[in-house]
Amino acid sequence: MWTDNRTGAVSRATAAGVALASAALLAACATTIGGTPTCPGCGTNAEPSFPTPRSSAPTAAPPSTLEPQPTPPSPGTVLPAQNGYVFIETKSGKTRCQLDEQEVGCESSFVNAPEIDGTPANGVRLSADGDISWVLGNLGAIPTVTLDYQTYSAVGWTIDADQNGTRFTNDRTGHGMAISVEGVEGF
Repeated sequence: MWTDNRTGAVSRATAAGVALASAALLAACATTIGGTPTCPGCGTNAEPSFPTPRSSAPTAAPPSTLEPQPTPPSPGTVLPAQNGYVFIETKSGKTRCQLDEQEVGCESSFVNAPEIDGTPANGVRLSADGDISWVLGNLGAIPTVTLDYQTYSAVGWTIDADQNGTRFTNDRTGHGMAISVEGVEGF
């Protein structure tokens, strides 16, 4: 009910108007509407001929992965860098490495790694000058390319992969390392 601000009384005309408007709104919400559908130029009782979207049958979603898997390289391939880095994984899946022009860093479950702060090292770093250091760490979710048993080139390094391990040689200095889960040997 509405109140007249001047007198504080409810206006009967206002109350009647509200009641009529409410009745009209309720009538508009009816579930059936009488009448005949028409379409000018379509004939009687015809529906318009514009396309209506239809939902398609659901299809199975493809399996998702966190990172797209790169295509395995072919023999003698130069591995492309991503922001200056190349990320590889050995064919056995036991060792992953990150290379740039200055160094190679690899992680693996080494069987005889030295301890760092009471924990066996799980990584090794090789500089282009041949300096090797054992480290603790994790390369994280890097987008690796899985190597086959062959020779590759990447950001100034030659990579020789075979079933006994992987050998990294810096093209400029000739220094490098051979790495496998059994250990690391520098040269």
